[in-house]
Amino acid sequence: MPFSTRWRLRLVTPLLWLACGLASAQNPPVAADAPGAPASAAQPSAAQAAALSRDARRIHALSRDKLLQIRTLLRTSNTQASIGSGFFVSADGLIVTNFHVASQLALEPERYRGVYVTIDGQEGDVDLLAFDVQHDVAVLRAGQRTAPAPVLEFRPAAEPLAQGERIYSLGNPLDIGFAVTEGTYNGLVRRSFYPRIFFGGTLNPGMSGGPAVDDAGRVLGVNVAKRLDGEQVSFLIPAEFAQALVQRAASAQPITQPAHKEVARQLLVHQQLLTERFLQTPFQEQRHGNYLVPVPDDALARCWGSGRDPDYSALHLERSACQTNSHVVAGDFSTGTVRLGYEAYSAPSYGAARFAHMYSRSFANERIPNRGSRQKTAAECAERFVDQGGLPLRAVVCMSAYRKLPGLYDMTVLAATLNQPTQGVLGRLDVRGIGFDNGLKLAERFLQSFRWEAAP
Repeated sequence: MPFSTRWRLRLVTPLLWLACGLASAQNPPVAADAPGAPASAAQPSAAQAAALSRDARRIHALSRDKLLQIRTLLRTSNTQASIGSGFFVSADGLIVTNFHVASQLALEPERYRGVYVTIDGQEGDVDLLAFDVQHDVAVLRAGQRTAPAPVLEFRPAAEPLAQGERIYSLGNPLDIGFAVTEGTYNGLVRRSFYPRIFFGGTLNPGMSGGPAVDDAGRVLGVNVAKRLDGEQVSFLIPAEFAQALVQRAASAQPITQPAHKEVARQLLVHQQLLTERFLQTPFQEQRHGNYLVPVPDDALARCWGSGRDPDYSALHLERSACQTNSHVVAGDFSTGTVRLGYEAYSAPSYGAARFAHMYSRSFANERIPNRGSRQKTAAECAERFVDQGGLPLRAVVCMSAYRKLPGLYDMTVLAATLNQPTQGVLGRLDVRGIGFDNGLKLAERFLQSFRWEAAP
């Protein structure tokens, strides 16, 4: 019974094949005046619609010559491998986009090259100058330009955004043309490990790396991702991180060799920050009968739970899961997250032998990557029986090394309580992109936090 999470996030830069068939008949649009349509879908008045349209047209007119599509092409066949968006930020051709848009240029420059395309179809090569994995931004330089590039200005830090302020997001969704979408500023995302702007508007694949601007056309953020389980729940990288990277990139030389070491260095900084946050913040305790198990502080992770499972009439089964919002892009995959999950069993009518059989099978069903992949080695595991303050535990710790990112591992810790004949809790900790020593620190902290509280 492997644990799972409840929501999914999508970066808004598709591979080319993803851009071709995302419309789905499973979720047809609902007309605002159709039965059952939400009240918030009511049409604005003609005057309101005209005002909003004029604003969008004005923003598009102000920004159109500064917007770019960023294409990654296979060098051998000159075909598109991925697409995203970007925008000019300096007259000498510096371009801001997402790291996940340009990651192939960083990790496989011998195989891929980058191209920018303006809104009127002009093309040119780009060089990757710098990237920030933690905040998912990158800076490119446009080649083959003879005239100064038109520039989007950044909004000054001294002018903070106000709740509900209008935001305009620009980009090239689904490779079908440049577009502007309107939405609102809803503050920063709660529990996000790095600052993210909650944009109450629509982002679509292909818009990653495009600018989000205010009513004056000044950049306040960079498009990055959207929630797949919600409507108009999208995310922007605050402009300050793009500005800092632009300053670093201004004097940088193009990256022409695979940058795995630099990606690994930045990911090691990320995992160090994540480990320190977890070690410095006390776990909360979650109760399952007489068992108390560790869960992250509410400021670190979102947690969900479910009660009795109707598929097991004689078995009381509770599940819970927690996950940090700390993922970072490491190329064609994400890493840098922490997940915890529990399954609590109680079956007094089973008898000890039957319960032990079921409990052992549940433990064995937990998936561990026992085969290697292009990205990681097969997991190596160690099993021990430990006594945590009088509570015996069966514990398994597994590590899988990243092949091209030295010093980084995925770690899984499984724990099963063993003190009661017809009760028990299975716990699982998954940490993606962790240093070896820090992984062991988190594993020890996890196992030491299980408790049994005897009935008075």
